[in-house]
Amino acid sequence: MIGTGTIINIVAVLVGGALGTVLGARLPQRIRETVMHGLGLVVLAIGVHLSLKTVEILIVLGSVLLGGILGELLRIEDRLDGIGRWLEQRGRRKTPNERGGKIGEVEEKPNSGATRFSRAFLTASLVFCVGPMAILGSFQDGLEGNYEILAIKSALDFFAAMAFASTMGPGVISSALTVLAYQGALTVGAGWASAVLTDAMIAEMTATGGILMLAIGLGLLELKKIRTGNLLPAIAIAPVIVAIVEWISREVAF
Repeated sequence: MIGTGTIINIVAVLVGGALGTVLGARLPQRIRETVMHGLGLVVLAIGVHLSLKTVEILIVLGSVLLGGILGELLRIEDRLDGIGRWLEQRGRRKTPNERGGKIGEVEEKPNSGATRFSRAFLTASLVFCVGPMAILGSFQDGLEGNYEILAIKSALDFFAAMAFASTMGPGVISSALTVLAYQGALTVGAGWASAVLTDAMIAEMTATGGILMLAIGLGLLELKKIRTGNLLPAIAIAPVIVAIVEWISREVAF
């Protein structure tokens, strides 16, 4: 059945995230910090691996710069943070504010649990959706009903979700919604997308996604906080630049 791969992936994220949330509360702070730093190093390694798939680094550069500008104008990071806060609030029972607020009022501060929840949601969503396995696996599932690639990705995401949730909290579980939206859309639109996206486009999209993975890794290592959400348009811009370059090349050739 078409879409089976995405369903398996969602279940893997939900179960892994739930197990990580339960186990994480029982781990000492030092262990959680070490696990987080280990994840950061692995994410950096994945980012380097993916970014090296580029054929023309200038396309990646242009995609990241234009994507960053567009993302800042659209304030994508703030909007994603708002989604995370909303999900966090919907997932818990509202109680009277301890400082005399009205019943049902939830206080939000920059370092509140809602912010931590949204950060976990955003980080996990990017890690699970950026990369060639999500794109190629969804195409294969949509065109052939073959979910082999997504099954392998699900196994990887299961352990990643468990590790992330053990240190970042239950916000990781909500990233299953992102997996559903992203991979579901690719699976449903596989016929159209596979006809439009060339190998060169997928390669530059993958490399651009690798740059975003590097940004995530730096954040996990607490070296530099980068508004990675505002760089998301870069992934969509990369194939557009490739298409323009290919069109110009054909025109020049004639």
